[in-house]
Amino acid sequence: MPSSAIDIGRPLSGDVIDLILDDHRRFEDLLRQLRDAHADRDAVRRAFATLHVAHAEAEEKEVYPTLRQRDAIDAHEEEHGEEEHAEGNQALLAVLELKGTDTQAFDDAVEELARVVNHHLTEEELTILNPARDGVAERTRQSLGEAFARERNAQVDADCGRLENVQAIVARDKKKGLLDDEE
Repeated sequence: MPSSAIDIGRPLSGDVIDLILDDHRRFEDLLRQLRDAHADRDAVRRAFATLHVAHAEAEEKEVYPTLRQRDAIDAHEEEHGEEEHAEGNQALLAVLELKGTDTQAFDDAVEELARVVNHHLTEEELTILNPARDGVAERTRQSLGEAFARERNAQVDADCGRLENVQAIVARDKKKGLLDDEE
């Protein structure tokens, strides 16, 4: 697994809100490392790619549908979260497709990725996670945490952050209409 040198966590259970927030803090840390010219930026981008894809796929498969069923979020919030994941995957793809990590093009692509991801983290914490903490029973959040962790870990085990997979996900998201054509 290419991201094994960098710890992206491997939760097995817990409150789904806490598990998602833990990943959000990992994203922020990895983005700081991607900006660091002295870091192994290639290893960091592979770890970021794995975490981003695994996290987003697990949220879309396990978390968003359950929160919607429990009326913690509505259809618009679910779709908006998916659109923001798609935008994040598209920005991630731009970082992954660059050969070198010591160029201005890499720095620019990392800043765009940081902009898109940080926007999503803030919005998701305010509009999805806070209402879910208040509106979804702890038992449900615990079982949802197990489902999220199981799917997240299965994605990691499948090396979900590899370039070809991210390309396929971006193509899927374009087909689903989650990305604007001009982006």
